[in-house]
Amino acid sequence: MSQEVVADTGPLIALAHVGKLDLLRRLYGRVTVPKSVVSELAIGSSRPGVGALEAALCAGWLSCQEVSDSGLLKELRRLLGPGEAEAIALALEERARFLLIDDARGRRLARDRGVSVVGVAGVLLAAKARDELSTVGSTLQDLSNAGYRLSPRLIADVLAAAGEE
Repeated sequence: MSQEVVADTGPLIALAHVGKLDLLRRLYGRVTVPKSVVSELAIGSSRPGVGALEAALCAGWLSCQEVSDSGLLKELRRLLGPGEAEAIALALEERARFLLIDDARGRRLARDRGVSVVGVAGVLLAAKARDELSTVGSTLQDLSNAGYRLSPRLIADVLAAAGEE
């Protein structure tokens, strides 16, 4: 069984945008993404965080892998966008430790298929628990300021779990 983490686009862009992408390397070692996620990362553009994503791909701790189960992929693409569909399919194929995804519909479909899911908030809590992050609240605020959608309830729950109420 693989202990790799598979990721969808949104959490990678969000963490890169606020300068926290390296938390994934420090916590999990290696992160795998499908081809459509690499396309969605907009490598080569001037979007905030793209340099960190490109560096992670070049360093090899963020790597790309093609999905081989075309039947599963076709089924998932009817329900989700290409990044989410390929990320779920790859997580299933690789028996990933978990899928890093924040999209609510994608999370539900992944769980329905037996895939463990974690979002950006879970990564931040894990980072704080391992002393890789001193405070979760400031990063949540940075994410919110960057336009990453976080519900007030999620923020409150994460702050409570981090002991930062």
